[in-house]
Amino acid sequence: MHKPVVSVVVVTYNAAAYLEQCIQSILQQSFKDIELLIFDGNSKDETVVVIQKYQEHIRYWQSEPDKGIYDAMNKSLSHINGKWVYFLGADDVLLPGFSKVAAELKDVHTLYYGYCLRAGKQTNKRLSAYEVAKINVCHQAVFYPVAVFDKHQYNTAFAVYADHALNIQCWGNRKMKKLYFPYAIAKFNDTGFSSFAKDVMFEKEKPAWIKQYMSRYIYIRYLIRKWKAVKKGESDFR
Repeated sequence: MHKPVVSVVVVTYNAAAYLEQCIQSILQQSFKDIELLIFDGNSKDETVVVIQKYQEHIRYWQSEPDKGIYDAMNKSLSHINGKWVYFLGADDVLLPGFSKVAAELKDVHTLYYGYCLRAGKQTNKRLSAYEVAKINVCHQAVFYPVAVFDKHQYNTAFAVYADHALNIQCWGNRKMKKLYFPYAIAKFNDTGFSSFAKDVMFEKEKPAWIKQYMSRYIYIRYLIRKWKAVKKGESDFR
């Protein structure tokens, strides 16, 4: 059976107002070697009606209660067939850069990434492991090789920044190549919960994750920079 290059996973909950736009942005991509999977958290609105409308374009979908976005993403992993996995929010839309990067996917041991547009601004550029220790790469910018999920899943204890925890693991793995393309992959909604919610558990455990998965040099450098930021009264540092 042909394995698609990319498994596109969309996680939804009460997303009827914007899911159709998201799906259409996927179907309009010039790169076609994908499979679309939708995992709905038992929506109470018309989300399932929208899903059923596009059912012929969806390889797999389900609607059942979950414990949040990252739990739904973890559920999807046993259903994917693609060589790379790409996660998209129901209120996000793909841009032409998705197809540009997807066409470059060659090495199944390489993580490919670009950037997203958030409120019209670019979210990131090429990032070193140390930079990823400090700031996150939104998952809408990343094509994860499926091998990542042979070893890792999203830690659902981190309600908001489980994707940052996963990226620390990925960028800390020196055997995994990371290849950046300066293309806008997706436009994501600036009103999503991760735009304003805090993740107290992740912030508490973040140094330990950096220590475990990244080099000693990065860990010490991170602690020193964080100490300086706290001393200056900075709530965030880069």
